[in-house]
Amino acid sequence: MFKFWNSHEQQAQPHPQEGSSCSWYPPSVVGSTNSSRPATPSSSASNSFNSQRPAEWSHSLSPVSPAEAAGVIALLKDKSVDELRKLLSDKDAYNQFLLSVDQVKIQNKIRDELRNETLQLARNNLDKEPQIMELRNQCRIIRTTELAAAQEKLNELDRQKEETLKFYSPASFMHRLQDAMNVTEEESEIVNRQLLDREIDLGTFVQKYKKLRISYHQRALIHLAAKTSPIG
Repeated sequence: MFKFWNSHEQQAQPHPQEGSSCSWYPPSVVGSTNSSRPATPSSSASNSFNSQRPAEWSHSLSPVSPAEAAGVIALLKDKSVDELRKLLSDKDAYNQFLLSVDQVKIQNKIRDELRNETLQLARNNLDKEPQIMELRNQCRIIRTTELAAAQEKLNELDRQKEETLKFYSPASFMHRLQDAMNVTEEESEIVNRQLLDREIDLGTFVQKYKKLRISYHQRALIHLAAKTSPIG
């Protein structure tokens, strides 16, 4: 689990038979715990043995800072050879020692805190699920009823706006003004025929005809001004 120092700083390595009998330990742990033993002539053979270990072991080890490595070394340096061998041969003893390291305690504490916080968040989310479902149902009701009614009203207002804009547009105004001029011209012709047919007297004819012609020429002037003026 811990990579205490590089191979150049190690004084001695375990014998090949010891390393093979405890292969479930990380190689850095094996090398570090045996560093307190006296150097033996088998050091060169052990280094050759370690160099033949799978390359993926070195990639699976997390880098350890010098301060952390020094802290673990301080725990191991006062142990006897028998205690170190027990750490290598007894998995329970190794795990017990590992859990007593301060760095491991801190990591385990952080892990437990994160796990508890995650569980609490999950419980809170589950507690809010009925409220979420209720709000979702309310949104569905609003979308199918109130929203539909509001959309229909909005469409009606848009239609009225379009009609109003069309009614007061310059083109519509010119068209209505021309229609009014045509109606006035037809009414003038009717009054004129009534006079010729002696249906009305001269005084009535003059009064009606004068009024119709004034209205006609007023509209004609407005129509002419509108046609000759630039409309933005």
